Amino acid sequence: MKKTARTAASLMLSLGLVAAACSSDDPEATPATDETTTTEAVAEMGNIAEVATEAGSFSTLLAAAQAADLVGPLTGDDELTVFAPTDDAFAAALDALGLTAEELLASPALADILTYHIVAGEVKSDVVVTLDGESVETLNGDSVTVSVSDDGVKVNDANVVTVDVDASNGVIHVIDSVLVPADILESLTGAMEDEGAMEDEDAMEDEDAMEDEDTMEEAPDFDTVVDVALSSDDFSILVAALTEADLVETLQGEGPFTVFAPTNAAFEQALADLGLTAEELLASPDLAGILTYHVVPAKVLAADAIAADGTEVPTVNGDTIEVSVVDGMVMVDGATVTTADLVAGNGVVHIIDSVILPG
Repeated sequence: MKKTARTAASLMLSLGLVAAACSSDDPEATPATDETTTTEAVAEMGNIAEVATEAGSFSTLLAAAQAADLVGPLTGDDELTVFAPTDDAFAAALDALGLTAEELLASPALADILTYHIVAGEVKSDVVVTLDGESVETLNGDSVTVSVSDDGVKVNDANVVTVDVDASNGVIHVIDSVLVPADILESLTGAMEDEGAMEDEDAMEDEDAMEDEDTMEEAPDFDTVVDVALSSDDFSILVAALTEADLVETLQGEGPFTVFAPTNAAFEQALADLGLTAEELLASPDLAGILTYHVVPAKVLAADAIAADGTEVPTVNGDTIEVSVVDGMVMVDGATVTTADLVAGNGVVHIIDSVILPG
């Protein structure tokens, strides 16, 4: 068994923490994908509304459900699949549509928008990834389109960023934008124009850009995987280690690379477990080998990792890491992926909560 240095720290994609919170509530429960899950284990789970409430990232969704009288179905016995936008996703949608949260909650279209995010029955990720190009009917009566590509899984134009958050009455998949039926989007947009909410040319261009999200998403958020690490102070130890090991220029190359990036908290826990200081780690002759053990010489997105459950993946180090899916969370040698699919021009970065070490 490969050795890992674990940490309880949970860096959130704002979204990845949802699954971490769900799984940590019941550490002894059988994984949701196991058909032998007991009645007692299911009973210990909260319902969809309770799981979303505990996660703390879905206050707008829950307020909307209450305003639309949908809390009953979300707490009932009928199994549901909810594609759940986070508070950040709602904030972006409100900004793009020129609405306030109060205006959204008062909208007569609110219930139709929310039920457009719900599918009857429990549809786990292993089924979702088989639905590429297919339309799935929602409780709204309209259908959403599932697509699977090198960039991950999408529902319409929303990216699925966390999968299989279990609840007693179904499952939640977290998405990064709000789904709006085409006819409702058109009516909302028309109303905005009538009210003069889009009087200036820049606002008009923003709306046009929203209507072609696929084109926008083709451009990566970062030039290289190194730029992902440089974008946050939470990776200062990783950046220092890459610099010390002369790996920065390599990871700025053509690639593609997949980097499983430990946070500062993950490194601090590893140093404590190993009885080392940061200076001793940076001076270690094993430093480059440890870092390249976190790098795969290919672009491996979250959807690919889910499909690779139980397999060994070669690293730049020359050793292999084991990829597994536990309770809907992707694990790499026992480290949990807390944030997935930070796409760069030469690859992708997944944030992990532990430093992984070659055997």
